[in-house]
Amino acid sequence: MEGEKETKQNGQNTLENQPDSQPTTLSKNAKKKLLKQQKWEAKKAEKKAQTKEQKKKEGERKRKEWEEKLSSCASEEERLKLIESRRELRKERMGKRAEEKEEKTQRLRKAKEFGLNIVIDLEFADLMTDSEIHSLVQQIIYCYAVNRRCASPGHLWLTGCSGEMENQLQRLSGFDRWIIEKESQSYIEALQDQKENLVYLTADSETALDELDLKKIYIVGGLVDRNRWKGLTMKKANEQGIQTAKLPISSYLKMSSSQVLTVNQVVEILLKFVETKDWKASFFQVIPQRKRGETDPEEPERVDREELEDEDDEGEPSEKKKQCDEVPSAQLN
Repeated sequence: MEGEKETKQNGQNTLENQPDSQPTTLSKNAKKKLLKQQKWEAKKAEKKAQTKEQKKKEGERKRKEWEEKLSSCASEEERLKLIESRRELRKERMGKRAEEKEEKTQRLRKAKEFGLNIVIDLEFADLMTDSEIHSLVQQIIYCYAVNRRCASPGHLWLTGCSGEMENQLQRLSGFDRWIIEKESQSYIEALQDQKENLVYLTADSETALDELDLKKIYIVGGLVDRNRWKGLTMKKANEQGIQTAKLPISSYLKMSSSQVLTVNQVVEILLKFVETKDWKASFFQVIPQRKRGETDPEEPERVDREELEDEDDEGEPSEKKKQCDEVPSAQLN
């Protein structure tokens, strides 16, 4: 009797441990979102392959031209002069790059004292999947790359940087050399002596930004797919007793569909405003046209992100890492 009971119980345990054989049914919106993501990934992979092939062909063309140039030399002396000339040109180019890199570094160091303070709040990692954390890391890479190229860069902070978020950031080549504040503490703890200057940027705020105050510290919520967590950043700011504000997007343009901006777009808009003192110009230069319901005949030329050249491995993010304006993050209009 006991053996029969034990056999029956083991059978129940086996059934309980078996995975559900029925596939999870996705909602219509979820299927649509998944299909859109798959199409985007396929397009991205295709574009990457095309770029790689173009670079390969360009390299082969230049190599062929150089070999033909060498073979056309009338004498060995002329050939050696040509080689030396090329060597000097390369040396000069490398020196110029080193000089430009040093200028960027000095601007970032100066921004610690005189630049606009922008905090990316990373305390939401436990609300995101690994892929969403990865997407946020890509956005942070682009934030740093754009800021590094600015004539008047801001002073960037990463607060609440711990756990899986920290692990993924630490895997980035050169991350330890980034000129950026990295805090495992929350911004409330790290900047407790400046609490009165903290301003959380959230779409739910009733206060629209008019100007940017260099004395203030602007906080951007590092949360991908914020549609699942509406009102979360506003609630957090209210509980902490800090100021809130929103970007004045609706005063200058109508968004065509999704009003979601990524972290890197918000940071870039703030940096553009510091440079131009013009909200409309900042929005038009950063927000993709597909998200804008209206176009302006006097619209400034949008920054072409494909033109951001690769840097060598000195802590500068690669061009390949910066394509993140498709990943939803924050509603800030």
